[in-house]
Amino acid sequence: AYRIRTHIIAHIACTAVDMQTKEVETCCRQAVERFHTVFGRNDKPTVGVFAPGRVNLIGEHTDYNGGCVLPMALHLVTVIIGRPSPGPSPSPSSPSTPVSGGVCRLATCATSSSITGQNNYCEFPVPDCPPDGDERIDTGDPEWAKYVKGVVALMNKGGRVPPFDAVIATTVPPGGGVSSSAALEVATCLFVEKLLQASAEMPLSFTDEEKKERALLCQNAEHRFAGVPCGIMDQFVCFMARENHALFIDCSNQEAEHVSLSNPDLVVLVTNSNYKHSHAGGEYANRRAGCFSAAKKLGKEFLKDVTREEVEAQKDQLEEEEYRYARHVVGE
Repeated sequence: AYRIRTHIIAHIACTAVDMQTKEVETCCRQAVERFHTVFGRNDKPTVGVFAPGRVNLIGEHTDYNGGCVLPMALHLVTVIIGRPSPGPSPSPSSPSTPVSGGVCRLATCATSSSITGQNNYCEFPVPDCPPDGDERIDTGDPEWAKYVKGVVALMNKGGRVPPFDAVIATTVPPGGGVSSSAALEVATCLFVEKLLQASAEMPLSFTDEEKKERALLCQNAEHRFAGVPCGIMDQFVCFMARENHALFIDCSNQEAEHVSLSNPDLVVLVTNSNYKHSHAGGEYANRRAGCFSAAKKLGKEFLKDVTREEVEAQKDQLEEEEYRYARHVVGE
């Protein structure tokens, strides 16, 4: 446990910040213990990565409307540890049944109650990379695994992703509005990158353009595999976050700039409302569609190009919900 924990902290270069060290250590301990429970005491994880949750300071529902957002990473993290699959082996769910070659085995430290009754273990063949497009792809239950399967599939061009055994541990609360899904997607992307790396001891390193490409891949995975038409904010900040900085993102051109938050007099207080929500539940998609519809009626491609005066002057052309959506986005 100490070795894999030290390996993660020493070698993750993408989203590491000092304040997250304790959270990473806690998740590592949980994940290593779960790994041994599921896959056996003699089996050792060789790869470890993490990605943070986030909170948005301003710009709610503006990312998919072409506007600007100002999120920052949290100390809460999602950790994935694992190894390339050693080949056919007994299934933990059915020890007498061997898992065929090319199968991924994935477990989470989450309890069934925290993931609304879903299984916390699953097996699946390495998914093929789908053709380009926007059609929804159903990979079956459990729901939480769809985010992992989606990222793995989109990274599997040319069949380059090997089967693996992995465990997920997180302190990012699911349904808490702090991007648990994006943290899982980005952690999965980093995990696969480490599996494909020639030397596991080398730190991951990406240019800004490479970070953007991978963030967009994670967004695409959420669109097509989880059925959530999210904007770019969550994946961008989970991939690009920097210690003591927020990330200003202009979603119209996908340009990002780090904004210092190092002023010692500045405190950001994040509170838990205990209101659980899910973007996959349909309300988010309905709001997005309503925003697009309002922009079209107002003669613009995106609501970012609409002024308050235009919203009020053409209020009668909008449905009540469209008006509320437009008023909110323009105000943000």
